[in-house]
Amino acid sequence: MIHLRSIDISPDARKLEGFPFALPIVRKFRRLSFESPVTFLVGENGSGKSTLLEAFAAGAGSVVVGGEDVRTDRTLGHARALAAQLKLTWTKRTRRGFFLRAEDFFNFTKRVNQTSAELEEMAGEFEREGLKGYGLRLAQGAVRGQRRALADRYGEDADARSHGESFLNLFQSRFVPGGLYLLDEPEAPLSPQRQLALLAMLKGMAEQDSQFIVATHSPILLALPSADILSFDSAPVRRVKYEEVEHVSLTRDFLNNPEAFLRHL
Repeated sequence: MIHLRSIDISPDARKLEGFPFALPIVRKFRRLSFESPVTFLVGENGSGKSTLLEAFAAGAGSVVVGGEDVRTDRTLGHARALAAQLKLTWTKRTRRGFFLRAEDFFNFTKRVNQTSAELEEMAGEFEREGLKGYGLRLAQGAVRGQRRALADRYGEDADARSHGESFLNLFQSRFVPGGLYLLDEPEAPLSPQRQLALLAMLKGMAEQDSQFIVATHSPILLALPSADILSFDSAPVRRVKYEEVEHVSLTRDFLNNPEAFLRHL
C-alpha cells in the first residue's frame, strides 16, 4: 500500500539560503509522487538523498530507531527546517513504522542492553529496600517481565550477534504490517547474503500494506521487482530503470572485467 502519496515543497524554500536549501536537489525540487510500495533513492554521496529522506521523516513525525526523537535530535535540525517547507499528502496516514539511519543502529543496541541491565538492577533494589513476600514477587515479576520481553525481541545481549545478524533481527522484530519505513543505507552492515534476506523482508512487508522509502547504494536491494527508483544524481530528481543506475552498471562492469579497473590503481 502507498500511505505517503506525494511530497511538495513551498516556493519560498527556493529563496532560502544555507544548508540544506542551497543543495541543487532542493533548489530544483518538484513534486515527488510515490507510485510503488517500495521506492529507492539513489545517487552519489552528497547528492542530497539522505538529507531529503531525513526531512521526509521529520515531516511525517517518524519514530527514530536508535537516535533521539525526530523533534529534538540536534543532528536533524536541518531536516526539521526543510520539513517545515514540505507538504506531505497521504492516501492513508499511518503511525506505524520508523526511520532508521545505519549509524543510529549501534546506539540502539547500546540502549537495549542498558535498559535490560537497569531493569535487572531495579529488581534487586526492591529486595534491598525491604519488600518481602507477595509484594516483592509482584514488583520483581513486573520489571523482569519487561526484561524478558526485551530479550525475546532483541536477544539476551543485543551486541552478541554480528552487526549483520543484529540488524536483520531488528527488522524482523520491528516490522509490522501497514507501516511507513524510511531507511537510510540499511545495507551498510549487511553481507550480500543478508542483503538478499532484507530484500525478501521488504517484498514480504510490502505485500502486507507497508511502504518503504529507502536511500541505498546496493545493486542487490535495487533489484527488487516492481520497486520505483528515483535518481538524485542530477536535479531535479528523475525516475530511472534498474539498468540505468550507475551503481548497477559500474558493479556489473567491474565484476565482468576487474582487471580493466585494477590496472589503473
